Amino acid sequence: MATAPLLASQASFYKRPLPETCIAFNSPEGKRLFAKSLAEGNMESYFLLAPQMVTQNEPAYCALGTLVQILNSLEVDPQRKWKGGWRWYMLDCCRPLTDIAVDGLTLPEFACLARCNGLRARIAQPREEALASFRRDLKDVSRGKGIMAFSYSRRTLGQTGDGHFSPIGALCEEEDMVLILDVARFKYPSYWIPVSLAYDSMLPLDKATGQPRGYAVLEVAEAEPGSLDAPLSLAVVTLNKVSGLLAVPREGE
Repeated sequence: MATAPLLASQASFYKRPLPETCIAFNSPEGKRLFAKSLAEGNMESYFLLAPQMVTQNEPAYCALGTLVQILNSLEVDPQRKWKGGWRWYMLDCCRPLTDIAVDGLTLPEFACLARCNGLRARIAQPREEALASFRRDLKDVSRGKGIMAFSYSRRTLGQTGDGHFSPIGALCEEEDMVLILDVARFKYPSYWIPVSLAYDSMLPLDKATGQPRGYAVLEVAEAEPGSLDAPLSLAVVTLNKVSGLLAVPREGE
């Protein structure tokens, strides 16, 4: 049965074209970079993340989508049922979605939520980390030392919208390109960008914190011997109390 056409008054969008700064993952050039990165041994993050790819289902859920994908990629047991007898992370794994439907998450809030769900999170921001340090962390995660959640400004890339989160999938070291596995797949596909441009995209200030954006390197946290703590994933989190940050509306997608 044919779908009825949208009325002219119903404004809507079907994806956005990638700007020239970005190379589509599935383009001939994107495939060439993939092959080169694979030969370099810099695709370990991709092979962890690809089986767990998700699409954020609301404009403000990019951080949650990124975190859920990483939690499932690192095989963190949520210690709670999803459906039937299965334990699994979905987009409502961390806290009620209504709490962040308008505000989204800042980088410190993202790291707080990751820690409360069984991960070790190290935050880095461009004001503290030089480009060389960013390259080093990209190489480490691309070779299997954790997974990077990337917080950046879309405007710097020439995309629509502004603040966004997505996982880093790979590094092509020879050509200094990084693969962004965009969780807003209804808007943009995954794409490669120059590492220097990725660094620059973290520099614009987040209006909610007054600080640059940045990234978090995430790994599974080891439980301390003899610890009597409940599983971290069962922690009840109210981000505004834990992080001490006020809820301030974020920029739209």
